[in-house]
Amino acid sequence: MALELNFAARSDVGRVRSKNDDSAYVGRYLAVVADGMGGHVGGDVASASVVLDLAPLDRNDLPDPATALADEIQSANLILNDLVHDNPKLAGMGTTCTAVLVDRNMLHMAHIGDSRAYRIKNGMFEQLSADHTFVQRLIDEGRIKPEDAESHPHKNVLMRVLGDVDASPELDVTSFETEPGERWLLCSDGLNAVVDDATIEKLLRADKPLDDICRDLVEETLNRGAPDNVTIVVFETAQAKVTVEDQQPNEELTESALEVSKAREGESVSAALLRADLASRPHLLVGAAELATDTDQIPIVTRSSSQKRAAALLHGASDAATPAPATSSDDSELDDDAVPTGRRTWPLLTMVGVFLILFATSIAVGFLWIRGQYYVGTTDDHVAIYQGVPQALGPLELSSVEETTEIPLSRLPGYSRQRVEDGLPAQDLNHAHEILMDLEAALIPEAPPVSPTDPPDDSDIPLAANGVTASASIGGATAGATGGNP
Repeated sequence: MALELNFAARSDVGRVRSKNDDSAYVGRYLAVVADGMGGHVGGDVASASVVLDLAPLDRNDLPDPATALADEIQSANLILNDLVHDNPKLAGMGTTCTAVLVDRNMLHMAHIGDSRAYRIKNGMFEQLSADHTFVQRLIDEGRIKPEDAESHPHKNVLMRVLGDVDASPELDVTSFETEPGERWLLCSDGLNAVVDDATIEKLLRADKPLDDICRDLVEETLNRGAPDNVTIVVFETAQAKVTVEDQQPNEELTESALEVSKAREGESVSAALLRADLASRPHLLVGAAELATDTDQIPIVTRSSSQKRAAALLHGASDAATPAPATSSDDSELDDDAVPTGRRTWPLLTMVGVFLILFATSIAVGFLWIRGQYYVGTTDDHVAIYQGVPQALGPLELSSVEETTEIPLSRLPGYSRQRVEDGLPAQDLNHAHEILMDLEAALIPEAPPVSPTDPPDDSDIPLAANGVTASASIGGATAGATGGNP
């Protein structure tokens, strides 16, 4: 039996955040929720890029549906790395991703991070995704009790995310046999952080249209303070309805896809082509991904269903080159009283002299600018403040240690540690001290003692912090993305 989805989706910035870093897409065969992180720098970019990269999978004729979702998420992760390479200000951005793909009577799910997937089937409500958090690991190892998780100071520290910290992140990939009538919920942690599972189940079971259920879940989150963005996708499985129109190729979509696929690497392409692609099938797009396609204001990388069509949508398509004004044939000829070539040597010497003066001035100004820069880096396995920039000009280092601290690198979450080791820019010395305060607040506590007969495996290091932890707080150390996180 071939199945498809009936669906609804909503996203809200919440009552505390100043911009929405969540994105979601849902159509007849695909549902995706992504919760971006990176504060002022790149959270919205990361989630929108991943969601829009997966959107072309919303089809029922994929050659290998069982592996398509996981493969495309890995490709989306590589694209995030490409975006950071092209725009270093986005360094450290990341996103969760929970996605479901329908294949006849199977649902394939791929998951990383702490966004969640819930299901009601045969009257049973259950969570099908596992949170990739530091606290969940402590629970799994028996170090803390589940009821203590909500009050744990590091409950939002993520162990796995998509982003530029791992070229091949580990995904949870699962397949489920399904049947008509199942009801699913995908959500960012902005929902379950403040709304308990019992309330989520009650609202999800309601005999209401799916859009009303989404609205009720968002409103319940807002009523409880909504300190984070909240994004909801609700869908029900139903027997597919194949129509004559569905079987006919969409020539307009084909032309749009071809135009995007021909774009050269790094070439700006209008989001109008992406909108044409999305408009060819029923779907809902919410959050940062919707903003990206509507306004062209944040970088997006997309992929066609048949071939890679990577293109950075940086503030819309490049303006068309203005044609040079036509010149008459008389302009190409020298006047009778034209100055001979030999008498034009002195302007050339003057230009060379001016160039040398400007070059020397630029070096002096550049040196003064470098001495006015600060960043947070490492020295002797501890965090330190540097004056200058984390680069070298041959044997000449362009920075020096301004202040050392007692903050050990070994106790920083892996995601924050990676950013500090790469050099975390600060606007000034005061801003650098603020970053130190955020890092000190995010230090991972010593793990509780365990029984000698069951020693824990502490080899893994937390990769990222979501919400109010280090990744969000130190994400503001650089600028360049639209919006802002408090």
